[in-house]
Amino acid sequence: MARAKRSSSILETARQRLAGLKSITPAPDFGPGLSLLTYEQKSTALAARLDGYNQKLAALDDEQNNLERDEKELHDLNKRVLSATEAQYGPDSSQYELAGGTRLSERKRPSKKTPAPKT
Repeated sequence: MARAKRSSSILETARQRLAGLKSITPAPDFGPGLSLLTYEQKSTALAARLDGYNQKLAALDDEQNNLERDEKELHDLNKRVLSATEAQYGPDSSQYELAGGTRLSERKRPSKKTPAPKT
């Protein structure tokens, strides 16, 4: 399942506000330390960081898919190796047990439950 990509309502508000402020003639002067250029740079920096974050999420999703695929392949191989060991040496052999199987003679037989006596 893909991770949800992130968006920013604050960034969208800044973009809309910046577009409105740019249309004011003459350009507004907000005093020292607060300019349209600084505002635009901060919003552009956040947009770039957000894009980078979403790209990393996409790469991580791809890596997770590859990992799950490899895991399924190894699971299938595990079953096949155990079955091949059973076929070659038998289901009650010590080799089958060494490969991770439970020997036939060591399996517990299901016990029949006797009904409780009625009183």
